[in-house]
Amino acid sequence: MAKVFAIANQKGGVGKTTTCINLAASLVATRRRVLLIDLDPQGNATMGSGVDKHNLEHSVLDVLIGQCDLIEAMQFSEHGGYQLLPSNRDVTAAEIELLDMSKRESRLREALAPIRENYDYVLIDCPPSLSMLTINGLVASDGVIIPMQCEYFALEGLTDLIGSIQRIGQALNPGLKIEGVLRTMYDPRINLANDVAAQLKAHFGNTLYDTVIPRNVRLAEAPSHGMPALTYDKASTGAAAYLALANELARRQRKAAKAIA
Repeated sequence: MAKVFAIANQKGGVGKTTTCINLAASLVATRRRVLLIDLDPQGNATMGSGVDKHNLEHSVLDVLIGQCDLIEAMQFSEHGGYQLLPSNRDVTAAEIELLDMSKRESRLREALAPIRENYDYVLIDCPPSLSMLTINGLVASDGVIIPMQCEYFALEGLTDLIGSIQRIGQALNPGLKIEGVLRTMYDPRINLANDVAAQLKAHFGNTLYDTVIPRNVRLAEAPSHGMPALTYDKASTGAAAYLALANELARRQRKAAKAIA
């Protein structure tokens, strides 16, 4: 059965969607079956996966409000090799639509339940705010992957995010945990980046991924072509970093499974 991970950060511009697209494609490259769920009304993960958000028959909104099931709404990312539950600006209506619905916080979890066994990993791209969409993503997940830049304001916002994750876990999803913290857009030449990285290591220990995602032009260019970096330029440092992250994630899962056994 799939491990479900929300990729979340209440601060925008930290590489959240880039991580979703490139980690999904890298997991596929390591022979894993992957579903990417775009919960962000901006639809960036949808466009970055090569799917036109302006021409969707069904979106994640239809799944959340029960107008279609998840399989009906899914599309295939040709360049990424994964299944995609797409999003667009219509999904902003979910905030209002869900208000009067029963089990409004767990609609995504219930939609996922029948198909979880078809995948090895489900990655959920959450909006950069603690909205009903983000809550649905967190309630549906086993763990949270937090991408963050090594800068002061990102570090300051991390405390608020962890508090939100803990509150949602206590109230709605007792099994929810922080799966890992990922350093993104990292430039080792900047002293502040190194200082923040050291603070993260001291605070999070093994929860901090060893893999670091560098600043990389090819990684930034790839979404405009509807491709992950692995397809756009597999020799780029960005593509290599996300492939390393996929392998590290899989190693952690194997180690956790052995510990339980």
